[in-house]
Amino acid sequence: MARRLLAIWFPRLASDVSLRTRPVEGPFALTHRAGNADQLLCLNAAARAQGLHRGMPLADARALVPDLATRLADPVREMAALVALRRWAVRYAPQVATDGDDGLIADITGVAHLFGGEEDLRGDLQARLIQAGLNVQSAIAGSRGGAHALARHGGGIVPDGLLAERLGHLPVSALSISPEISEWLSRMGLSRIADLIPLPRAPLARRFGPGLVATLDQMLGTMPEPVGALPEAPQFGVRMTLPEPIGLTGDVMAGLDRLLERLCGKLASAHMGARRVRLELRRVDKATVTVEVGLARAMRDPVRISALFRKGVEEVDSGYGIDALRIKAVVTEPLAPQQIGEAKVRQEDELNDLISRLGNRLGFDHVLRFLPAESRIPERSFLTVPAAYSETTPLPFRKRPRRPAMIFPPEPVTSASGHPPARFRWRRMSFTTLRAAGPERITPEWWFDDPAWRSGVRDYWRIETKEGPRLWLFHTPMAPAWAVQGTFL
Repeated sequence: MARRLLAIWFPRLASDVSLRTRPVEGPFALTHRAGNADQLLCLNAAARAQGLHRGMPLADARALVPDLATRLADPVREMAALVALRRWAVRYAPQVATDGDDGLIADITGVAHLFGGEEDLRGDLQARLIQAGLNVQSAIAGSRGGAHALARHGGGIVPDGLLAERLGHLPVSALSISPEISEWLSRMGLSRIADLIPLPRAPLARRFGPGLVATLDQMLGTMPEPVGALPEAPQFGVRMTLPEPIGLTGDVMAGLDRLLERLCGKLASAHMGARRVRLELRRVDKATVTVEVGLARAMRDPVRISALFRKGVEEVDSGYGIDALRIKAVVTEPLAPQQIGEAKVRQEDELNDLISRLGNRLGFDHVLRFLPAESRIPERSFLTVPAAYSETTPLPFRKRPRRPAMIFPPEPVTSASGHPPARFRWRRMSFTTLRAAGPERITPEWWFDDPAWRSGVRDYWRIETKEGPRLWLFHTPMAPAWAVQGTFL
């Protein structure tokens, strides 16, 4: 059976997706930042009709079309739309893959008769996409490269065995080659694919590289080019439909616990753990209420996850009742099986639960921890990082100088007498030295230009005072002065 492939091209996918949710009358374009200026990225038909084009500076476009409506491009949203279209296109073929950032390629070998033939299949696909508000062109050919090129140059259907004849009139730019190679070929008088077909392959490969020859042979069907559809990412979600509406917190939590048992079972079978879990509650009036929690570490313990949902569930307005629940692990990470029952594991779980509770209330970026850093400079000997996105990584063991429990910016000492000072004032209080240990000389790190260390080396002393505080003082020989930078427990 001859191989048949369907190429689907969305020439204005980004603008079509944006206009589906927020329609605009008249010229419209999506913009993005390139260098120091905003440029047009994707335009609708009305904007193109007025002479605007992709890559035009936004200032020039507004001078030509003052009523041009613009929005910032959202690449993440556009890619999500293309992935959703790929899943939808499975209705026409078992293997569908993305083709760049604005197209799809489907292997329809042996399935066209289910739709009444290739013409009817292509017509049905285009009619559904146009009805959805998407501009689309499609083509069917016996090779992936041929279908790709024809879809971007008018579309149509190439009967089996007629690739060279039907595609020969296309420009060389229709091949999946770089613009530089396409321009070189045109300068040499090879402007159409028909001009390349009869040429010997060896000189072409030596002059333009083997990629041009491989691309040409793939388009003509003499070299195989698989579709290579990516496998679907696993979805971790379960749902429950209730025979009677519920509204009490206890009832919702009971349903949630049953769903979490099933969800965590799915995660365990895939050796995955959840980092963000979303609960969707469908009310009788068809409105949906969402409660979402984040987790400090990948987890699949239903009891611990359920406890994090209680506060959010208590605040839900159930209206006339809730008749369906759905829970989904929105963000997952690999999580290998772990030994349970050890005291160390339980302590880590308690800490992670605390971070999760605080993170859901304050935001995970505001729950911080200190990590050690390789530096003798006190200010650079630690890092402040979000606790949920970091692990405790102690430095390799070696004998290190003793450091205070609390380090703060240097605070000046006044009325210092002696070296080290026997008496001094700090924070409007007078102190008398009982014991002193030091000095420990710390040299500035010359590869960092730190204004605080431009005064030169520092001699640090551990001072135990008669009044109680145990302080970390330093003296700068090049600019004689004393300061306190930390306190010991």
